[in-house]
Amino acid sequence: MLSLGILTRDAKTWPMLTVQENDRLTRVGAGTPMGELQRRYWHPIGATEELETAFTKRVRLLGEDLVLYRDRNGKLGLIGEFCPHRHASFYNGIPDVEGIRCSYHGWKFNGAGACVDQPNEPAESTFKDKVSVPGYPVEAMGGMIFAYLGPLPAPLLPRWDGFDNPKAIRTIGWCHVPCNWLQIMENSVDPVHTEWQHGKYQEFIEEQRGVKYAISKHHLKIDFAEFELGLYKRRLLEGASEDSDDWRIGHPVLFPNILAVGSGGGKLWKMQTYQMRVPIDDENTMHYWYTSYDVPAGHDVPSKLRERIPYFQVRYLDDNGDNIHDNIDAQDVMAWISQGKISDRSTEALGTTDRGVILYRKMLEREMKKVEAGEDPMNVFRTADASLEFHLERDKAHFSDGFENLQYRQYARWSPWFRDLCDLFASYNAKLLREALPAFPLEHGAATTGE
Repeated sequence: MLSLGILTRDAKTWPMLTVQENDRLTRVGAGTPMGELQRRYWHPIGATEELETAFTKRVRLLGEDLVLYRDRNGKLGLIGEFCPHRHASFYNGIPDVEGIRCSYHGWKFNGAGACVDQPNEPAESTFKDKVSVPGYPVEAMGGMIFAYLGPLPAPLLPRWDGFDNPKAIRTIGWCHVPCNWLQIMENSVDPVHTEWQHGKYQEFIEEQRGVKYAISKHHLKIDFAEFELGLYKRRLLEGASEDSDDWRIGHPVLFPNILAVGSGGGKLWKMQTYQMRVPIDDENTMHYWYTSYDVPAGHDVPSKLRERIPYFQVRYLDDNGDNIHDNIDAQDVMAWISQGKISDRSTEALGTTDRGVILYRKMLEREMKKVEAGEDPMNVFRTADASLEFHLERDKAHFSDGFENLQYRQYARWSPWFRDLCDLFASYNAKLLREALPAFPLEHGAATTGE
């Protein structure tokens, strides 16, 4: 059990974790407490776009080496990477009808991991019935492919708002982050870091370039509240009112590993991003950004932006191998990996602004205990009538420097749609503002750090 105490007036820091408690929260292999909790959820493992031009893809998830494949019928499967015969990789496999064959000797396996054919064994042999590899459910949604590695029957794949909206413009970014998943997630329950990592630090970077740049805003207060799907974090920034979306609504962490971020487009149009932090193993994380840009009613979308959901790499290092300093997402990655492969929480000194980190750790511990007791943890859905609705801010006040700067300073800088999106939404905003006057005062879309 985590020794997480209550903050007192005299002690301005929280009790640190022991090494054993830190291991319990960070290790994700099969049989570990966190690994078993994570195996109760669907995790993204790539994009449908990848399997349009290839039949296989290597996947490492929760410490397991797997191969995602597309068979001759177009059905997706996910099985252990290595054939049990002589351990050749299914990455080089031959897709078949309802399964895949090992290219070394032709043994065929289905999506459940069962061996269904051994072409050079005697016809009467039952040897194949004794051979198998791990096989896991996979499902595509909104251009992404998800996998479930837990006990069967699998729960329903949550159909979060924005994934199943064919009228929206959608993009998917990815980045392999060489550190443990938890230090990435704890960033999402730490509002104050934006004032410094994306504010003061950005001002310092611009100062080196001879540019005077004022972007940071002081946090007057922060708050956290658990709800049925996870937890909300809220911030009140200097110059903002308590009616601002940042304070009145905030944005949620969808348990256990998704940050949902609201619009940087003011109240005139809607944009939402899901940041999904998927444990590859104990020391590596795949970070996905899924953004849905809702086009205002009555406005056209160029066909190329509607017919394709691009999948692209997000960079945090420049061509010289140095950290990229002027991008919000790259700034975050820089901070995450600087803590080491697995942050040593037995030596940390948490303060009063770390209440969200403590709350999140308590939630993880509580949900791990549910799994250990044979129960479903929170945010696992067995019936289609379960509500997935949550509130999301629409008018963030942290930065207010426009849509194009927002896109450039975030992961969308690397999107193949970057220029198209900036031009398109500039025209949307101009038209919407003309139509809204005098009902709305002239205002520019508020940008967001996405944190």
